[in-house]
Amino acid sequence: MPSYWVQTLGCPKNEVDSDVIEGSLRRDGMDAASSPDEADLVVVNTCAFIEAAREESVSVVLDLAERRRDGARVVVTGCMAERYGDELADALPEVDAVVGFAGQVGLGGEGSAGDGSTGPSPATPVAVPVRRTGTAAVAPALDLSHVLRGPSVRPWAYVKVAEGCDKSCGFCAIPSFRGAQRSRPIGDILEEVERLQVQEVVLVAQDLAAYGRDRTSERPGERRIVELVRAVAERVPWVRLLYLYPSELTDELLESVASGPVPYFDLSLQHVSAPLVRAMRRWGDGERFLERIERIRGLRPDAALRSNFIVGYPGETERDHERLLDFVRAARLDWCGFFAYSVEEGTHAAGLEGRVPDELVSLRLRELGELQDRITAARRDELVGAEVEVLVDAPGRARSHREAPEIDGVVHVPGSLAVGGFHRVRVVAAEGPDLRAVP
Repeated sequence: MPSYWVQTLGCPKNEVDSDVIEGSLRRDGMDAASSPDEADLVVVNTCAFIEAAREESVSVVLDLAERRRDGARVVVTGCMAERYGDELADALPEVDAVVGFAGQVGLGGEGSAGDGSTGPSPATPVAVPVRRTGTAAVAPALDLSHVLRGPSVRPWAYVKVAEGCDKSCGFCAIPSFRGAQRSRPIGDILEEVERLQVQEVVLVAQDLAAYGRDRTSERPGERRIVELVRAVAERVPWVRLLYLYPSELTDELLESVASGPVPYFDLSLQHVSAPLVRAMRRWGDGERFLERIERIRGLRPDAALRSNFIVGYPGETERDHERLLDFVRAARLDWCGFFAYSVEEGTHAAGLEGRVPDELVSLRLRELGELQDRITAARRDELVGAEVEVLVDAPGRARSHREAPEIDGVVHVPGSLAVGGFHRVRVVAAEGPDLRAVP
């Protein structure tokens, strides 16, 4: 039986897409390989969000192409494939196919790329194992918006509730290749949640809080994220939300999350200096963000907050940087990431003047990172002696509501605690971003 290996790069939304790819391949008679070196088909699900992600994607593709066994095929899919189809196929002769979001990923022989060609067919269906109906061979279609996922192998799972984005942030190219927002029906999402059989569902989308606004014909333009969160919460103990735009954080949504068992707020702020936020084509400023944070903590003092910020956006001045430092000190977020601005072809920011020198960007990143490391360590130290509920993800590794899976720190617990179960533990030590706890 032919085998496959799927290598996933980038964000949690890509992980969901990879689950769909794997489900389609298994449905069509393939088994998972124990390593990429042993697979008949190697699929690389790439990320194209910033330059560093693209460089990593190309490096991984070249490495896996070199390591593949004789006769194995390498297929590149994901954001890079969609955004740079023809260019990527020309630049990577080592791969057998480059497949966009509407394509099919699979294994087959010459001339089965869907258009009669024998080489890579960018952003089109490629060779797949066929299913025979009578005398006709039917190639399986792979639609990443139609989820084919069975029970999760982990106690938690990402669930992507929408594809695309209607925002026009100055630095982001995602809408140009992911398209406008397209929300999945609530019923489809709930069916997937029930199939996953997990203790925690992590809802993700490019613009999660705007879920449903594109679909609600009986209530045009109305967000339905709170309705969705409540419905999912009836089916799993924990529901976590990632990627919330501050402009979409309504009082109803804020109160819904704050009143639940997972008061975790992942706020996409990007910067706090008002002139720079406007240049980014986004809403808000540091003062308004702090007001929202204070309201969250007023409703739920043990709420966890995370955000990310871009450093070195065109026109960022020393005063803008100082404002961001002041905000980080005042907000005392539990978790925070800082990323160097990356020029993205076709975006508003790509044409802006005022590029910040790389050396200065590096200095600002280091200053912000060191500050946030101290804040995160202090926030973790404050938890020593506290009793918390944790979900055990693997032997000896757990998380409370304060830690998103694969993103934040972890809680180290005795290996005897059952995986997939909730346990009350007492924090006995903080070790950087991680905690150590005992029953």
